Amino acid sequence: MPSALISSIRDVFPAEPGAIYLQDKGKPARLIRALTPDTLAAWRENLVGPHLTWMETTHFAAAAGEVLLLPNSAGDLEAVLLGLGAKPDPFALAALPTQLPEGAYRLDDSAPEAVKDMAPLAWAMGCYRYEAYKNRPRDSAWPQFVLSKTCDRARVDRLNRAVYSTRHLINTPAADMGPEALEQVMQALAKRHKAKLNVISGDSLLDENYPMIHAVGRAAVEAPRVLDLTWGEADAPKVTLVGKGVCFDTGGLNLKPGSYMDIMKKDMGGAAISIALADALMDAGLPIRLRLMVGAVENAIGPDAFRPGDVLASRKGLAVEIGNTDAEGRLVLADMLCEADSETPDVLIDFATLTGAARVAMGPEVVPFYTHDDSLAEAMQHAASQAHDPMWRMPLWAGYDGWLDSQIGDVNHIGSSPMGGSITAALFLARFVEQTETWMHCDVYAWSLRARAGRPVGGEAQALRAVYTYLEQRFA
Repeated sequence: MPSALISSIRDVFPAEPGAIYLQDKGKPARLIRALTPDTLAAWRENLVGPHLTWMETTHFAAAAGEVLLLPNSAGDLEAVLLGLGAKPDPFALAALPTQLPEGAYRLDDSAPEAVKDMAPLAWAMGCYRYEAYKNRPRDSAWPQFVLSKTCDRARVDRLNRAVYSTRHLINTPAADMGPEALEQVMQALAKRHKAKLNVISGDSLLDENYPMIHAVGRAAVEAPRVLDLTWGEADAPKVTLVGKGVCFDTGGLNLKPGSYMDIMKKDMGGAAISIALADALMDAGLPIRLRLMVGAVENAIGPDAFRPGDVLASRKGLAVEIGNTDAEGRLVLADMLCEADSETPDVLIDFATLTGAARVAMGPEVVPFYTHDDSLAEAMQHAASQAHDPMWRMPLWAGYDGWLDSQIGDVNHIGSSPMGGSITAALFLARFVEQTETWMHCDVYAWSLRARAGRPVGGEAQALRAVYTYLEQRFA
């Protein structure tokens, strides 16, 4: 197991912040003009000389992602034109770090507000690389982005690291990021922030009444475990994060086809997001009592694997009939949510790569979330918009609750209908949260299927910035 991958949650930010940023001290820097086709046309009206000629020669039209380097009279680089297209992507600047030579760059003040707001994060995301297994990682210096004098540098670094951490944890193959490695990550996190970590592993899960987590992970070589971290003053507002940490998902006896299994190292994406978010919240020193619960398991096949048709005991006392062993994540979450609910926290949020149905409904880039709390939903939608971290509320539609009926148990853990799978999964989880009013379930994908500026194919920190923004605004 490569120790560099798990020695510290902070080690997964490969570039020191100073390597990609400069604080604005009035020194010269090359200008980046971020232009839509309309603003390009307005700017060109007053432009004369070689720059105009060069744009016409290269047919620069400010299309999305289009980059044009403008030379000065000495042949050096003077400025950069970045095309935004008609509908600017807030992450547009992420396209530049790999295309620019070393040096200092600042964004023109006339850039669209969304692009300016996200510029520091976008720049860092454009510098992201996952090279833990490469023999020849990048060793040249990155170009440096000049941060405005009003920029909250600590917040920028905090969120950069959170996104990097999430991506690194998800991108690491399951052979090196199984339940044991995830525990070591949590140990390093607890040590950094002087938090308390309680680990319940193997058959102790039965003794401590986490029977469904035990059932899901008992067939794997590495024992299943609950990783339970607490931080902050006991009398502060309680914020509890719960993450699905299925480090690899074969589907169990309901075996996935190979084409569906090839990226199942990402099935611990909910855990990765919650771990990185907890790190950011503790780093910010929010006046909260934070609890982070991760169920770290591997859904493997073996003589001891749980079966379709089994009836499992649960922490809540409900007898849960198993409809399909490939719907294991909600079982892991349910035991933890029951425990978290027993404390009645002020805010309870879980993250899980839970259903394919969520992707059918929303695609891979928009995170559906579920809550009974209208105030939370409104605040979260606002925070998601502010953070440019797309989320959308879905209904906990009670009319579908009967689809979870079981003839031999108290509840079936999957719906009897092939439709509404993300909703019925959320309704199943809701049965384990009875006392906490402000609960939200995030059905994340945690993966980028297509390469976009600053968002390469691989692990992605979906909903992290939105939830951080919400909690920061509520408790800071």
